[in-house]
Amino acid sequence: MDMRLWIFFLADHLPPKAAMKLWLLPLLLGWCVALSASEVTFIALGDLPYGKDDSAGFRYRQLIATINQSRHEFSIHVGDIKSGSSVCSDEELLRQREHFNLYERPVIYTPGDNEWTDCHRKSNGGYDPLERLARLRSVFFSSLSSMGKRSMQVATQPQEQPEFSQFVENRRWQKNSILFLTVHIVGSNNNFESRDPKAVAEFFDRDRANIGWINAAFDLAERKNLEAIVIAFQADVLESASRFSQFPSHSGFKASVGDTIIPRSRKFGRPVLLISGDSHEFKFGQPFTIQGESVSNLYQLVVPGNQDVRAVQVTIDARSTSPFSLSMISPITHQKGQ
Repeated sequence: MDMRLWIFFLADHLPPKAAMKLWLLPLLLGWCVALSASEVTFIALGDLPYGKDDSAGFRYRQLIATINQSRHEFSIHVGDIKSGSSVCSDEELLRQREHFNLYERPVIYTPGDNEWTDCHRKSNGGYDPLERLARLRSVFFSSLSSMGKRSMQVATQPQEQPEFSQFVENRRWQKNSILFLTVHIVGSNNNFESRDPKAVAEFFDRDRANIGWINAAFDLAERKNLEAIVIAFQADVLESASRFSQFPSHSGFKASVGDTIIPRSRKFGRPVLLISGDSHEFKFGQPFTIQGESVSNLYQLVVPGNQDVRAVQVTIDARSTSPFSLSMISPITHQKGQ
């Protein structure tokens, strides 16, 4: 029987005071549903796998198996799907593409520097980084949906901002009242290499696209009155900070993070979480400042990686005074061949 019919029936057979309390039930139920609708749980990981497939790859697959058994709606991999000393071959890219196919739920990936900017190194095969970037886009970002066995539709920057048509890796989606986006910001100072004119040109083109994508996300969140924003990228952007400035003039993160994300977050006023990898050491805090004053609604999560083969389960309750709850996920341990 419909809930409303039950309430009408019971109210006719109860004393007046009890009937009055019964009429409050739908309001209470609606309040509980609204509370649950503000929560999202997802997995964040990155800088994995690092090493040979029969060892590092094996541990990574164990971690994916654990992730598949955990409570979450989707996963975000913040890049570096290979180590900085391994070859940037097509075979390696396709191997990592197959790893993403092992995730039972949607997985969204944003590139790291090991996949393209560092591929000029002799140990990486001496590739042209821009050729590797083009190949990376064709392997991982040809679809308008996430990877994983159960995919999820996402918006892409070329869809929303056609003037940035090549940046198919920048993606955005909404869960409940929380907006998520990936932005192509990588380590190695975001490829801002002043000695290489081609790298500098690539950097400025991508930096303009990233700033446009970030501003569009904040505009959307403000227009829709959303409760939180999560921004994922690869670089640990404070790695180049000096004692005088978090984002000195030579930083490849100054315009996109220092001059855009941080002030837009302060203006937004609600929880904003930046997720990255790059430094391989788990960190969580509120390190960002404007003119020495903390931006208290802006949080940083740096996921572990490399030999620390763990992921982070993140639950967001944007209405809580502590909006982000974290727990670590370690690989299921079993013997090879089992």
